[in-house]
Amino acid sequence: MKNYKFILAFVLCIGSLGSLMAATFSGRVVDEKGAPIAYATVYPEIAPEWGTATNNDGFFSFEANLMPDMKIIISFIGYEKTTVLAQNLYSVSPEDGLYSVILKEQPIALQETVIAAKPSKQKNKRKQMAALLHAVYVKLEEEFPDNNAQYQVVSDVRMDCATDRALEAKNAENSTWGMEQMIANIVVLPEQAKEGRDSVQFQGRYCKRFFDAEKRAQADSILAGDAIERLEKKQKEKFMRKAANAVDSGVVVHRALFAMGNMRYDFEQTMTDTRQWTVSNESEGETVLTHTQKVSKYMGLFQMTFQRHYIVDSETFAVRRFSEHAEVKVTIPFGIKLNAEQLQMLNLVNMSEQNIEKFRLKKLRGSVDLNTIYQRQDGHVYLLEKNMISNIRILGSKKAEIPLVVKATQRVTSLQTQGVTPLSPSQITRRLKREIVEIY
Repeated sequence: MKNYKFILAFVLCIGSLGSLMAATFSGRVVDEKGAPIAYATVYPEIAPEWGTATNNDGFFSFEANLMPDMKIIISFIGYEKTTVLAQNLYSVSPEDGLYSVILKEQPIALQETVIAAKPSKQKNKRKQMAALLHAVYVKLEEEFPDNNAQYQVVSDVRMDCATDRALEAKNAENSTWGMEQMIANIVVLPEQAKEGRDSVQFQGRYCKRFFDAEKRAQADSILAGDAIERLEKKQKEKFMRKAANAVDSGVVVHRALFAMGNMRYDFEQTMTDTRQWTVSNESEGETVLTHTQKVSKYMGLFQMTFQRHYIVDSETFAVRRFSEHAEVKVTIPFGIKLNAEQLQMLNLVNMSEQNIEKFRLKKLRGSVDLNTIYQRQDGHVYLLEKNMISNIRILGSKKAEIPLVVKATQRVTSLQTQGVTPLSPSQITRRLKREIVEIY
């Protein structure tokens, strides 16, 4: 019945106006237990810029010109991307009810990949390891092309306040600050690479930042700083309008996410020292090759550990997935006194003014997990999706702590491999307006 109503309304729109009329598409995104998923991305496959994000209760609504059989993409980090036909999300009246989209946990989860890659009990002989690494490298050279490629991606970067599941559960309603979404064109130019890395050109096309109303006001005050309180009312309103539409596209964050995990380059640089490699999880036709690298500087005050996991087909040696886990420890013996503006930018957990005045940065502890999934086209391997979680704790004097969590996902919506040309300087440097979208 709902499909009939959608088609009838669609035909009436064409007949009466001679062109498409924007229809409203609504629904709710939940997990397999029925819990709402906030800040999930919802967009039409043909035009991601028309999309939106779910609110704290998982609801969404947007207007678009769509045919009944067009696909709507729903995605969120840590869950499998799913598609729904436009006709399922169209309601002639509220009485029709809202369509529920259930997202399943992603089987290739960041932590699962890392945990699975434990070293095997048997010590690998260097010759066997060298032969295995060589076989994988030969396959990488064969499958990863040296020709230009152009991607269109939807890139979501979300800021959370909580740093662990217990804290998130305790402050579930306040854990997410907001999300910035960018739709971009990315051109990869292997022939212009330096030191074996691909040259990446990034062109932002659309940029939205999603907040609920309360957090929007809080974010505006933090971004503006104390100076805004000294402005007159008209000046303040003008300043806030300018800040809301600031030419801050966030390109640095989104471009960095795409550039992270240069798998082929890193593999080539590290394959010679077999002592840093282990093999594990040889089951279900997959082998996990793990490379571990430790860096310690300044008498141990700076420590970093990298683990790179190459999940390869046990028979063909083709890389199916790739993940990285990095841990950083920084210790500052006497601490650093941060100024008020720096602390305002970092303080996303409402630290009291008294604690801010006393805060002295002494330690930084953090981890970054990156998961990369690939697709095959024309006999070659190209990027399909990246997920990243960055979990940082900034520790100060008297056990004061500022936790920061950034979760990001980048999904390819289209891939072009023929006739790809470099972007022009104006395309790369064109500054974008950020559209502020409040969700309720």
